[in-house]
This record gives sequence, structure tokens and C-alpha cells, in this order.
Amino acid sequence: MTERSLLILLAAGGSLALLLGAFAFQYLGGLAPCHLCLLQRWPHAAAVLIGILALTFRWRLLCWLGALAALTTAGLGAYHTGVERGWWPGPETCSGNSLAGISAQDLLDPTKNIAPVVRCDQIAWEMFGLSMASWNVIASLVLMLLWIAAARRQP
Repeated sequence: MTERSLLILLAAGGSLALLLGAFAFQYLGGLAPCHLCLLQRWPHAAAVLIGILALTFRWRLLCWLGALAALTTAGLGAYHTGVERGWWPGPETCSGNSLAGISAQDLLDPTKNIAPVVRCDQIAWEMFGLSMASWNVIASLVLMLLWIAAARRQP
């Protein structure tokens, strides 16, 4: 295995590990993701797919796309961290008290199951003072560096 292939495997595998961790928190830990949490998952999924393609086709451009995917989820995580810390407002769909799209009749009907909105501006879990969104920023920036290192290596 070449050094470049190893870097790609580490970068894509890191995104896969972060995705699996997010699903474990959701399905095993019972922590429902908010809207911004879900958005942060998509670039990781793209990075896994990009990693498979990069290992198959060995195109340097794919490594740069992997770096862009990692930077995208890091950016989303930084935005989410700011929303959690109250540095700026988050989207109305998960930070406000909006009941948009729900009728009064539905709210009063006991047979309707209206799921509560998972708020983006509340920290559901943290370690060493950092939320999952903050940890995603750190991990994703490391993954971005791995992708860049892979892009700079010869195929």
C-alpha cells in the first residue's frame, strides 16, 4: 500500500468513524440529532464515497474534493458551535420556538404524534467542555490535513 493510499484510507476511514459515532449516539445513546447535526453528516458521507473513488481511480482531484468535504463539515460544525454558545442565532427551524407548519387542530388532537423539535442551540453532550459539534470541527480539520497530504503525494 502506498503512502497516498494509506492517507486516503485514514481520511475516509476517519469520516466513517465519525459517522458511526454519530449514529451510535443517536441509536444507542438516545441523543436525537438536531438539524445542524444532520447537515454535518452529509459531507462525511461524501468523504467516504470520495475515499472509495480515490482508492479506485487514483485521481488527485478526488483528494482535493475529500479535503473540501472535510472543510465543509468543519465549517458547519463551527457554525453549530457558535449557535450552541449563543455567539450568533441559529436557524429558526431548530433554534426558535416556531410551530410553523403545525395547525392548532393538530396540536390539540391527542391522536397526533407531534415530535418535539431538537434544538440546535442546546448542547446535548460535551466532553472536556466541548460539544459534539466542536469535536467535529477539530476532527474534520485533521481529516482535511490528511486529504491535503494525500493530494500532494504521487499516485
